[in-house]
Amino acid sequence: MLSTNSPNGYSVARYFLLWSLVPLITAKGNDAESPTKIRDADKPPSENQLDLREVVFVIQSQRNSFHVRQAEKLRKDLLLQTQALHESPPVILLLHTLSENEGDWSILPLLPYLSSQFGKNSSWIMFLEEDTRVKLHKLHEVLKKFDRRKEWFLGKPLHDEESTIIHHYAFSENPAAFEYPDFSAGWALSIPLVNRLTSKIEEEPLKSDFTIDLKHEVALYIWEEGKGPRLTGVPELCTLPEHNPRAQYCATTVSSHSPVCGQPVKSDNIFVAVKTCKKFHSDRVPVVKKTWGKQTSLLEYYSDYADPSIPTVDLGVPNTERGHCGKTFAILRRFLSSHVPKTDWLLIVDDDTLIRMVFSREAVVQLLASGCKCYSNDAPDDMVLGMCLNALRVPVTHSPLFHQARPEDYAKEFLAHQIPISFHKHWNIDPIAVFNKWLKNDKHTEGLQKSTKEEL
Repeated sequence: MLSTNSPNGYSVARYFLLWSLVPLITAKGNDAESPTKIRDADKPPSENQLDLREVVFVIQSQRNSFHVRQAEKLRKDLLLQTQALHESPPVILLLHTLSENEGDWSILPLLPYLSSQFGKNSSWIMFLEEDTRVKLHKLHEVLKKFDRRKEWFLGKPLHDEESTIIHHYAFSENPAAFEYPDFSAGWALSIPLVNRLTSKIEEEPLKSDFTIDLKHEVALYIWEEGKGPRLTGVPELCTLPEHNPRAQYCATTVSSHSPVCGQPVKSDNIFVAVKTCKKFHSDRVPVVKKTWGKQTSLLEYYSDYADPSIPTVDLGVPNTERGHCGKTFAILRRFLSSHVPKTDWLLIVDDDTLIRMVFSREAVVQLLASGCKCYSNDAPDDMVLGMCLNALRVPVTHSPLFHQARPEDYAKEFLAHQIPISFHKHWNIDPIAVFNKWLKNDKHTEGLQKSTKEEL
C-alpha cells in the first residue's frame, strides 16, 4: 500500500464507505442478473415524479491533475447524457473542489455541507468514483423505485469472508453478516438520511478523519450498532466492465479502458529502497529477490546491520519495533545524495510488501528543505510524512491498487475488478504464491509504471 498517499495527508490507502438498511432487493453479489424488485410498501406514492435535478452527483475526485481530468470527463459525460434525455442538468460536484479541508475526502465531514446546500430541494446524493460509468436513464429508473422520503443507503454489497485486521476484526463471529458498498459501482444516500446524519455530526462532532478502509467505516457509522440503516443492495449498481454483454441491466459499470497518463516510467528511472532489519534478512529478503526484486533495475536494501552477502546498507539508525520514521527519513536523505544513482522517482518498500510509498524527486526535495523531521525514530513514518506534505500543499494522491494487507483481507468482488499493484504482510500465507497469483504478469508491471506516473 502507499503509505503517504491518503488525500488527507495522514496515512495511505485509507478509505471510507457507506451503508444502509431496509429489507431486500434481489441478488447478492451477482452483477446485473435481474432488475431491482422493491416491495409495494416501499414504493413512493408517485414513483415517476423524480426529476434528475433532485439528484446531486458527487464525483470522488482528487487534486492531482490527472485525476482532475478523469473527473471532468465523467462530469461532461453525465451532462451530455442529460442533454440527450432532454432533462434539466443535475448538480455535479467534484469532491476536491468543495473544501480546503483535505479531510473531507472521507465523506462524513462533508455531509453537513451537502445537507445545508441540498437538504430541502434534492432527494438523493449519488457518489461516483472517477472510473465509474453511468447509464443515466437506467440510474434514474432505479432511484425512482425507492421512496425518497425514507432513509436509504444504496450500493453494491461487499462482505468479509473472514475477520480482518483492516476492519479491526469486526463481526468476527460472522464476518458476512455486515455488508458495505463497493465505491466503484457508485453509492447513494437519500436526503432524509443525509439530514439525520448531519444532525448526529453536529451533536457529536467527528473525532477524526483518520481511516483505514473508508467504505467499511462509513457503513459502520451509518449503521450505528443497529440504530441506523444497513446497506441496501442494488443489482443495477455493477462493477462489470462497461462493454460486458452481462451489463445490459446495469445502471453503473466500471471503465474497461486503461487510463492514458503518458509514457510508462522506465525502470532505470525508479530507485527502489527496501527497508529491512537483521532479524528478517534470512526469511523476507529472499522473497523479495525471488519475486518483484527481479523486475527492478536500481535497488538497495537498508537495514540496521551491514550484511555483504545481500548486500545491505547500515543507515546508522537503530531498528524499532514500529513506526520506522527515522529509517525512512534517512532513506530520503540518501536518495538526494551522491551515494545512489540520480532518478526522478523513489519507491520505499517494506521487506514484506511490494510497494509502500512513491515519491517524485521534487517532492523529496521540498520535504527535506522544509525542515520536516521525525519526533522519534519509532514515530509512524506515513503519518509524519502525510502531515508534512499536507502543510507544504504537496498533493498526495491515493491509488486503490496499493493494498495494506493480504488478499485474504479483502472482499473477492472488490479485487475482481482490479489489477493489484501490491499487498502487505507475509503471515499465514505463502508470499511467493501470492505474488505468482496476483502480481506476476506484464499487466502488473505496466500498471505499476503507469501508477507511478500519477503519484507525487
